[in-house]
Amino acid sequence: MPPARSGVADYSQWLVRELRREANVEVNPASPTGRPIYHIGNNHLHRDIYRLAIARPGVVVIHDAVLHHFHLGMLDEQAYVEEFVYNYGEWSRGLGMELWLNRRRSGADARYFQYPMLRRIAESAECVVVHNRGAAELVLRHAPAARIVEVPHLYEPCGWVDPVVVERLRTSWGATPSACVFGVFGHLREAKRIAVTVRAFENVRRKNPKVFLLLAGAAGSLDMERALEHYSQVPGVIRIGHTPEAKFLTLCAAVDIGINLRYPSAGETSGITIRLMGMGKPVIVSEGPETSSFPVGACLKMALNAAEEATLVEYMKFLAGNRPQRLDIGRAAAAHIAEHQGLKTVVQKYLDILVS
Repeated sequence: MPPARSGVADYSQWLVRELRREANVEVNPASPTGRPIYHIGNNHLHRDIYRLAIARPGVVVIHDAVLHHFHLGMLDEQAYVEEFVYNYGEWSRGLGMELWLNRRRSGADARYFQYPMLRRIAESAECVVVHNRGAAELVLRHAPAARIVEVPHLYEPCGWVDPVVVERLRTSWGATPSACVFGVFGHLREAKRIAVTVRAFENVRRKNPKVFLLLAGAAGSLDMERALEHYSQVPGVIRIGHTPEAKFLTLCAAVDIGINLRYPSAGETSGITIRLMGMGKPVIVSEGPETSSFPVGACLKMALNAAEEATLVEYMKFLAGNRPQRLDIGRAAAAHIAEHQGLKTVVQKYLDILVS
């Protein structure tokens, strides 16, 4: 739960608040009663939650459908290799040992995303909740008998953001009302295609000095921290670290377009993408099962191929130069999120799971 710096913490807080309108909900009780809900993400913050979910099965909400990096951070070499073998068979022992030895590359090496290591948590759970079709397929691959329910990632409507404060913030960046600001938010790691995004931005800015790129969030690794220090020197790039919720919403309001790419993907539905779309912002996302529920016209999807960077350049040029079109996309995005991922819709799905 907050103040933990994660999207899962924010999600959990919103869900608890809404569930309490309909049911008695306890958070981390010393003597638990009723049916437990565990929220699992791909980082060390979920170490104790994961262990408890195995010991006392309940409803497990998988926010990241790849837990490989979680296991790398939680286990020693012997335990990691045995867990890998438990997931993929004795024949995979050699591969598990190789992946352990090369674990420093795990943030960008696609192999670590191809082996999600979900079997133990999925087999023990009474029910596995996922947020998209891609995550459901990954869970099913590891636990064919698991009960899997897809529940859309909830959208928490943001509060009122003072437009005067937003305009002052943009002015401090040098962004006039006619300028176009792109934004990348969240934990900034290699898989979010930061290098590709910055290169594409530099290409666009050479011909249009009225575009800006905001990189907002904590670095996901020391290597990325060093890279971000370099990117912050690029003309038009604005670098801001982790910010509290109120400032975060102001930053979201200050950008015109979101960019949230993923490769390799961890099977997650991006809470930041949902929030930006809910706020009426057009978002450029990577095409895949995780974004398949977003309809044409509510966002821009990019194929994961050799033309990724060139496609991103064209999308950025198009959106920066066509304000009416990007407003249309933003309106379609907000309408889709309100219809399919509103609080009442999502909470009712959880209540149905808990009483079944």
